Amino acid sequence: MKLLRNYINKIKPNFEKGGKFEMFHSTFDAIETFLYVPNTVTISKGAHIRDTMDMKRSMIVVFIALIPSLLFGMWNIGHWHFLAFGEDASFWMKFGFGFLKVLPLLVVSYVVGLGIEIFFAQKRRHEVNEGYFVSGFLIPLIVPVDTPLWMLAIAVVFAVILGKEVFGGTGMNILNPALTVRAFLFFAYPGWMSGDSVWIAGMMKKGNEVIDGFSGATPLAEAAAGNIGNMPSKLDMFLGVIPGSVGETSVLAILIGAVILIWTGIGSWKIIVSMIGGGLIMGLVLNLFAANPYMELPAWEHMLLGGFAFGAVFMATDPVTATQTEKGKWIYGFLTGVLAILIRVLNPAYPEGVMLAILLMNVFAPLIDHYVVGANIKRRLKRVKVKS
Repeated sequence: MKLLRNYINKIKPNFEKGGKFEMFHSTFDAIETFLYVPNTVTISKGAHIRDTMDMKRSMIVVFIALIPSLLFGMWNIGHWHFLAFGEDASFWMKFGFGFLKVLPLLVVSYVVGLGIEIFFAQKRRHEVNEGYFVSGFLIPLIVPVDTPLWMLAIAVVFAVILGKEVFGGTGMNILNPALTVRAFLFFAYPGWMSGDSVWIAGMMKKGNEVIDGFSGATPLAEAAAGNIGNMPSKLDMFLGVIPGSVGETSVLAILIGAVILIWTGIGSWKIIVSMIGGGLIMGLVLNLFAANPYMELPAWEHMLLGGFAFGAVFMATDPVTATQTEKGKWIYGFLTGVLAILIRVLNPAYPEGVMLAILLMNVFAPLIDHYVVGANIKRRLKRVKVKS
């Protein structure tokens, strides 16, 4: 590691102002600060808050929390592929197949997204923001595994430029970038996002034949169609052995990530708990009316369907687009859970309500904080005694 540090110090002047590679300063800085803690220090005067946790290190924690979902998702993609075509395969064959399907999505997500981030950082003469390191990892986990790479690239360009950079970059965006990618794909290419077969790798390729009696429908699609009896077992839905996107199927893997985020203080447990609470309450309300089979579905089973668990843990807790006040987190999470189940059950055009619910509440998050802060100010002013 010392050799690498010495080499970086040797070439660093070339990337600083006046150096022959000055135009690549932001790229070099991003790589250096990812490998090593920045050597900048606070000035000798004034008060400063010091902490061992910087933005890049907090992003690494989110990376670690996402790994269980990624690894299981890779195996699950291979498992359903071989099952669909009636072929026997070992654990490593299934994992290897899934790895090769997911890797190109990760590469395109990072190459396109980080390329745009570096371009804007260089133009503004800023450091490369760390936010996309997590967004680029999230995107392949929430899109269909057979999404064409050119389609994903267009969606990433849209999300990074119009959903993030136009607002000023990381820390200024009002919409979650990863969910913006999914929303773009949903509305621009609905056949890929709302179909059933795209969630199983290879089912749409010409020349392949699916075995008789095999259904590629996700549990969410079965529930939306009223086929409650065709849904997998509760254990399979909890473990994630069901068709679906790479990172959203296994509630168990997501819960492991949730423990890591809450234990390290990176993710807000208030948003996670309140979103689950809102979803359960809305599910119970729908159970009271039970006008169709979907409304009869037990409220707690909604937590196992679609991207609810993944959205609650990794999407709704985004520190930039979520609420910042403590009371606001409870309100934000609760309303997100309510809207997710409401959209999912009552609007057949949007079978996965979590995406739209979180994006909608992203927009209202600043308003919630505004009223929470305003209420706090009014309450404190009432305690102030005005001298006559």
